[in-house]
Amino acid sequence: MSGHSKWSSIKHQKGVTDARRGQLFTKLAREITVAARQGGSNTESNFQLRIAIQRARSNNMPLDNIERAIKRGSGGAEGSDLIEMVLEGYGPGGAAILVDAFTSNRNRTIQEVRQILTRHGGSMGESGCVSWNFLNMGVITVEIDGQDSDEFTLFAIDAGADDVKTDNEYIEIYTKPQDLEEVRKKIESKHDIASTEYARIPQTTMKLPEKQSSQVMRILEQLEELDDVQHVFTNVEFSGSGLE
Repeated sequence: MSGHSKWSSIKHQKGVTDARRGQLFTKLAREITVAARQGGSNTESNFQLRIAIQRARSNNMPLDNIERAIKRGSGGAEGSDLIEMVLEGYGPGGAAILVDAFTSNRNRTIQEVRQILTRHGGSMGESGCVSWNFLNMGVITVEIDGQDSDEFTLFAIDAGADDVKTDNEYIEIYTKPQDLEEVRKKIESKHDIASTEYARIPQTTMKLPEKQSSQVMRILEQLEELDDVQHVFTNVEFSGSGLE
């Protein structure tokens, strides 16, 4: 892997997950519902559902909410109207932006994403215009917390990781999607895990002048505040100044 986006780490450091707790729970519930709809409600056989539930628990989502989301996906019509979408576009300086969304109204989601991009000097793109540069990966994030990063990297590689990146207070472990659950179990046996998720990781990245980098940051933050948007990815490498 030639590089990775620091947006995930920046979200941890800035606390930019979701401005409103209720909105975060809604997004986590959608992930659970879609995972249960695609692979069934049995967490033993549906590892995507297990990952979604773990994310919900790590964010202190109530058990009742989790159970309702599973029921919606495994048998209720309530969750069947969700459409999965991948939207692609560009930010200032040609930054690639990729948006994963679950929505019941495709046109509304497209319009909202387009408005945010154009408001900050970006634009919507055609399908495939930037996704070619992103690989689907599993990502496990661990707080450094005084650990020897070199020693941890060797441990993670032995556990099956494809790559390991250290960034400020966090270590990110990258795996093939199908290996995420197995590697997570091995890491968790020795270390506390901050988050586990599937992500789209850029194969090549870019750096922008500070003004354009800040504009891209605002785009990412505003996109993630949209109710229909689950995840946002970019190929921009943010400097330390982007954390202020």
